[in-house]
Amino acid sequence: MLEELSREDRMQLMRFVCSFAWADLEVRPEEREFIIKMITHLELDEDETAQVAEWLQVPPPADDLDPEDIPREHRKLFLNAARAMILSDGNVEDVEAENLIILDALLR
Repeated sequence: MLEELSREDRMQLMRFVCSFAWADLEVRPEEREFIIKMITHLELDEDETAQVAEWLQVPPPADDLDPEDIPREHRKLFLNAARAMILSDGNVEDVEAENLIILDALLR
């Protein structure tokens, strides 16, 4: 299914994933590793990778994260990616769980 994402959809997915990495105000090494694997799996180009690297330094702007903008056919994928992100470090903070619940509700 990831292969079906357009460039815009891939970057939107990475914005959401990076925002979930920042949910507890800290991007842990395991979360960075997860994001690097996603970059590779999504075959992001050099510019896209550089943008994601910036989001690992400073979270993506909140106004770029509207769940309503996620295409219906990709919503489950985005939710699963966010879930995988918060599980990647083996420690689910309350704020991460709450954000996932909110995203799930908004995507329904």
